[in-house]
Amino acid sequence: MQDVDLSRRWFLRRGKPAGPQPVRPPWAETEHFTDLCTRCGACIAACVDGVLVAGDGGFPEAVFETGECSFCGDCANACPEPIFVSRALDPWQIVASIGEACLAAGGTYCRSCGDACPETAIGFEVTLGGRAKAQVDGEACSGCGACVSVCPVGAVRVAPAEEGAGHGR
Repeated sequence: MQDVDLSRRWFLRRGKPAGPQPVRPPWAETEHFTDLCTRCGACIAACVDGVLVAGDGGFPEAVFETGECSFCGDCANACPEPIFVSRALDPWQIVASIGEACLAAGGTYCRSCGDACPETAIGFEVTLGGRAKAQVDGEACSGCGACVSVCPVGAVRVAPAEEGAGHGR
């Protein structure tokens, strides 16, 4: 049973939360996550990468501003609830995206996100005028978030994959 009705909370705040929906732990059942999660914090305590934090209502969510997910599975192993699906499946359906604030798109040489990507899913296409445009290969992107914390201007985010944008790992 859900202790926190997030839809009510959003209604009282006059609408949906600003920005994208939170990224839940890898392999977590996201459709009914807030119904199944008891907010015990076991997955957060088990996260050796430090990317899981207590988010809105105390529910765990992944934030990549300080690091990346190594997909170790410790969060899933620590959870006492039936929230996590088989690790034989993709850990989640999220991919990186590069925003307009990207330094490379503005003509400044920067390849931080591409250098940090363990999947080599971020490449740079040189356009007219010698500017490079960062491009994410949605099929290769695992959604680990390694590219987020290294971006000097915060132009990279990891969010649910949009239709046709790839599926993650």
